[in-house]
Amino acid sequence: QIQLVESGGGSVQPGGSLRLACVASRHIFGLFTMGWYRQTPEKERELVATLDPQLQTNYGEFVKGRFTISRDDARLAVYLQMNNLKPEDTAVYFCKAEAGRTTHWGQGTQVTVSS
Repeated sequence: QIQLVESGGGSVQPGGSLRLACVASRHIFGLFTMGWYRQTPEKERELVATLDPQLQTNYGEFVKGRFTISRDDARLAVYLQMNNLKPEDTAVYFCKAEAGRTTHWGQGTQVTVSS
């Protein structure tokens, strides 16, 4: 069983930055595509960013160069650097690991952007 633990959420003013971290319980990055997703009560869970084993990235259209996904194999961690945050980025952010039909989710971390 793979466990994913997110951290780094919090409250920030518009224009601010946060870095989210997702730590895996074991080495999986060579097999799993890692991703960040977000969800609000009003919307379905949506893709924020993914990073596959070949280090190819994919971002949601709303990101527009503001966020960067990366990983640190030695720390078993995947990061989401978020800059120029907007109130509409307020959501619970989830980490996901996916390989074929196998999917694992973290518990989520709240990000609130408000003045």
